[in-house]
Amino acid sequence: MSIDLSAPPVPISFEVYPPRSEAGFAALHETIRRLASVDPRFISVTYGAGGSTGGRSLELLTHILRETHVEPLAHLTCVGNTYAAAHRLIREFLDAGITSFLALRGDPPAGASEDDVFLGDLESAAQLVQLIDRVQAERAPYTEVPVPGVPGAVRVDKRRRVDIAVAAFPNGHPRSRHAAQHIDALLAKQAAGATLAITQLFFDADDYLGFVERSREAGVTIPILPGIMPVVSPIRLRGVLELTGERLPTGLARRLDAEPTAEGQREVGIAFAAELARTVCEGGAPGIHLYAFNNHETVLAVLREADILHTTLEKEAV
Repeated sequence: MSIDLSAPPVPISFEVYPPRSEAGFAALHETIRRLASVDPRFISVTYGAGGSTGGRSLELLTHILRETHVEPLAHLTCVGNTYAAAHRLIREFLDAGITSFLALRGDPPAGASEDDVFLGDLESAAQLVQLIDRVQAERAPYTEVPVPGVPGAVRVDKRRRVDIAVAAFPNGHPRSRHAAQHIDALLAKQAAGATLAITQLFFDADDYLGFVERSREAGVTIPILPGIMPVVSPIRLRGVLELTGERLPTGLARRLDAEPTAEGQREVGIAFAAELARTVCEGGAPGIHLYAFNNHETVLAVLREADILHTTLEKEAV
C-alpha cells in the first residue's frame, strides 16, 4: 500500500507515539481504531533517539498494519545509531511489512550539545534516506508476478520502492547556519530519494505557505505536508515552544490564558488549529498531518470544525 496524497476530500494523516507502559497500549489501540475509522492516508509512529522505544514502535506499527486498513509509517533517526545497527533496524521493519518511513536526523538528548553527543555513523537525514532505499534494494531486488494461465510461470518486475518522508521546517531549523540552509537540506533529502516532506508545527498559515513557495522556487518538487498540532493549554504551549524553538504565537497565548477552564482552553486550541488547517488547505496544501498526542478526540474535533471531516464520514470500527 503506497501513500496516496491525491484522494478526496482532503487527505489526512496522524502521528502517535508508543506509550511508556503496557497499560497505555489498550487506550492507544482504541485511539488508533478511532483514527483509522476516518480513512487517514497513514498513521506515523515516533521512534526514541538511540533506540529507546524501538521495540515498542515496531509493536505499534505492526498493530496498525494487522488491525486496520491504514498504512503505518515508521520514524527512524540517525542520532546514536551506527551504520550496522540502522541497517539491522530497517531490515527488521521491512521484514515486518513496514514499507513507509520518516527519516530524521534526530536531536541530541536534553542537556547535550552537538560536540559531546555520539551522533552515530549517519550524519544527515539524507544519508538515512539513501540507506533505507539501499536496504530495501538488497532485500528485494525485484518482484515476481505470476503469469495468468501459465502455472508456475512468473514475470520479473521492478521492485517496489519504499515511501520515505522527511522533515521540513517552515521557520528554519534551529541549527541552520544561514537563512536558506533548511531548504538546501530539503533539496538534498529529495535528491537522496525522499518522496514526501512533513513540516514541523507552525502557528501562522503564511509561515507554511511562504515556505512552500520558496521551496518550489528552489527546486523542491515533492509534496510538502503541513504538520499541525492542536495546543489546548498554556502548559502545552510552553512545552512545545521549548521543544521546537518556535516563536510565541501571542494571539493563541492570550486566548488560552484568558480561559479559566480546561474545557474553554481546549475549545480555543481546537478552533485555532481548525482555522490554520482550513487556511493552508485553501492555499493549496496537499493534505493535513495532525500531531495527535495519542488522543483521537481533539484531532477529530479539529477536522470537523475545519469542515475537512464530517461526522457522517466517521465510520465506527466493528
